[in-house]
Amino acid sequence: MKTPARPGRGRDRGRDLGRGLGRGRVALPSLGAGVLLALSLPPFGWWPLGLAGAGLLYWRLTGLRARTRFWSGWLAGQGCYAIGLVWAQAFNWYGAVILIALEALFFAAAAVLTPPWRGRAPAFVAAGTLAEAVRMTWPFGGLPIGGVFLGQADGPLVQLARIGGPLLLTAAVWAGGVGVATLVCGLRRSPLRGAPTALRGAVILVGLALLIVVGALAPDGGAPLRSVRVAIVQGGGRRGLDKEQVSPSTVFAAQVKATRLLGTRSPSPVLVLWPEDVISLSRPLRGSPQDALMTQTARRLHTTLIAGVTQPASLTTFLNEIVVWAPDGRIVGTFEKVHRVPFGEYVPYRSFISHLADLSGVPTDAVPGHGTGLLRTPVGPLGTLVSFEVFYASRSRTSVRAGAQLLIVPTNTSSYSTGQIPTQEVAADAIQAVETGRDLVQAAPTGYSSVVDPRGRVLERSTLGPPQVLTATVPLRRGFTFYDHVGDLPFLLFAVAALGAGWMRQRRATRHSRPSRHS
Repeated sequence: MKTPARPGRGRDRGRDLGRGLGRGRVALPSLGAGVLLALSLPPFGWWPLGLAGAGLLYWRLTGLRARTRFWSGWLAGQGCYAIGLVWAQAFNWYGAVILIALEALFFAAAAVLTPPWRGRAPAFVAAGTLAEAVRMTWPFGGLPIGGVFLGQADGPLVQLARIGGPLLLTAAVWAGGVGVATLVCGLRRSPLRGAPTALRGAVILVGLALLIVVGALAPDGGAPLRSVRVAIVQGGGRRGLDKEQVSPSTVFAAQVKATRLLGTRSPSPVLVLWPEDVISLSRPLRGSPQDALMTQTARRLHTTLIAGVTQPASLTTFLNEIVVWAPDGRIVGTFEKVHRVPFGEYVPYRSFISHLADLSGVPTDAVPGHGTGLLRTPVGPLGTLVSFEVFYASRSRTSVRAGAQLLIVPTNTSSYSTGQIPTQEVAADAIQAVETGRDLVQAAPTGYSSVVDPRGRVLERSTLGPPQVLTATVPLRRGFTFYDHVGDLPFLLFAVAALGAGWMRQRRATRHSRPSRHS
């Protein structure tokens, strides 16, 4: 009778590893992999640890049964999101626990979709990429925050966003992990037996390095059409307080006071950007004292003034808008936020969830906006990403394809006491700028306000808390990157094909390893 090949032995080994779960033979490496991935994310930002974490998980999944792969992936997700999504406890701690446990299921799904032996490498990369693609869109519009691609904003891989956006960045992290794990495993063996394995790992890493070079040389937003002087106004204030703890008049007054500093600056800015929802009203904007003051400010500075406004739409809903005042004081454009924050700006299934939790912190729901996010202003066509929207590649790509020549991000992260969400937001700024080939400016009431160029370099960044005014001269551009042209679909199709190819190889290997019926 023929001796079973490697895949057959893998099934027996998988049973042994499954029984060893309680002793940490699977649990500890899996958790460690997730922690390494989390430490690659802002505010830590140690991007090489993302590849190390991906490599550790790839190694640990070797030879495991599907059930054990599920738990290994879920534990890795726990390690990643318990750190990467710890900000969620600002809403409530039990909600954060549930969120982290559910988000970790995406890691578990990717692990189950990874074959135990043959075809593992392409399937592992594809499964991780597809799981992240689903996580970024479902449920309730998805949650890109905490995605492994954000950990690469300060590393060389970020240039791949110009080709394939966050999905290609995600795939590169998993592919880099495969390369690292394969190289290390080869080096641990004897020189004769380990050389082919080490060589495969080195080839993967060299291929990834060459892809980075291609990304860096790929078309970006093109040469500047012209440049404009921009002022970003951060009114300042205490962080970690929710809307009920800070009077809207206090927030508005802080913004007005900081804006007065512009009267002494030369040259005068042609665009002044305020943050999201710093004008919070209990009545319509038009005809309000705040509208009159904004009109007066735009005329005095002879500038285009943009600010976030919230105003009631009905007894149970409100509008979260970005409003543009022209230099003559007229309102010339508005845009309503499209991607609302679940359980922050609206409550899904409110009537049901109201029986399970106190919803007094979110008494009304934001009306979902529509459109590309393009604002046509006296300064030029601007692509608008409101706060949470900066984590969604589709928002910037849609606005750029509609004609946006500069990206603006009015945001508000003041309710978070730590810098975790602000730093992840700046990382998202960098990736958005690279993938669209556009400069980007962000305004936040208590930070971070920032200026980012199309190479992903953060040229200006405020500090958290105090009032500040950043000024910068930023170019307007109209060229397209490869990602602007093609979007996510080619990479999703490629991932599906790679996943299928990996499993086909696994099944062929398993079939060939079965013992013969004839002795």
